[in-house]
Amino acid sequence: MSTPLNRRKLLKQVLSGSASVAAGLVLPHQASTQLANLSNPPTDAANLKGNINHSVCRWCYSDLSLEDLCKEVKRIGFNAIDLLKPSEWETVKKHGIDCSMCYTAGETSLTKGWNNPMHHPWLIKDYLEAIPLVAAAGYKNLICFSGNRNGMDDATGMKNCIEGLKKIMPLAEAKGVTIHIELFNSKVDHKDYMGDKSAWGIELCKQLGSPNFKILFDIYHMQIDEGDIIRSIQDSHTYFGHYHTAGVPGRHELDDRQELNYPAIMRAIKATGYNGYVAHEFIATNPDKISSLKQAVTVCDI
Repeated sequence: MSTPLNRRKLLKQVLSGSASVAAGLVLPHQASTQLANLSNPPTDAANLKGNINHSVCRWCYSDLSLEDLCKEVKRIGFNAIDLLKPSEWETVKKHGIDCSMCYTAGETSLTKGWNNPMHHPWLIKDYLEAIPLVAAAGYKNLICFSGNRNGMDDATGMKNCIEGLKKIMPLAEAKGVTIHIELFNSKVDHKDYMGDKSAWGIELCKQLGSPNFKILFDIYHMQIDEGDIIRSIQDSHTYFGHYHTAGVPGRHELDDRQELNYPAIMRAIKATGYNGYVAHEFIATNPDKISSLKQAVTVCDI
């Protein structure tokens, strides 16, 4: 899991039970609303309400060229793609599409992160180089990762993260770039990952004390490791700078086979005053992946 390519590794398909089980986890009127939305995917920008700024994660559509993904995004009616390196920015700019979350140009590792001082030299170099590039391109968001524990306790890992991140935050603040640490579940997908609870990420934000350091709150990951998604958003949204979606269980479509009530979650996000991006990061089971993307946009377009 040392590069963004590893996000592309398809997880084993987990379709937990029948639609009747899923319906037991979503109230009947909520399920019917979601299904009605799914049957009427958007065809152009005029169909979107504009309450949610949609994006899509690049790695989920690696079978498409970035050019083709840009065209599909525009056809559906939104204008952002998540998780792109600087070498890809020229392509999205050509299509008038925003990069809603950036990678650095150097190595990107989910397991070798800021919690280990051994990685600080190359991380600091990569981020000090990337922050001005992000700002010059007119972008705002740059992702980072805690790394795996490898026997390290969480308090030590947090202390190490703070020590390293403090070397880059003054530049991020000066350039108007926000560094986002993504939280992953360690139960299913990212065994041993340190940043696996929102409380740990929130405490890191507090101790670091920078307005330009936020959490990338991945709804899929946090549902698996802690649940209580809407309450987390309501109570701690000031620390959340970006959101990702996917169905639970399985990391698939936002449909009636999964347990999360995404319209309610989107309403909770909107109620906080959030006007950033919500990026869809699911692995489609439908061979027509773009149709699934349209469905996700429709379900979340509250």
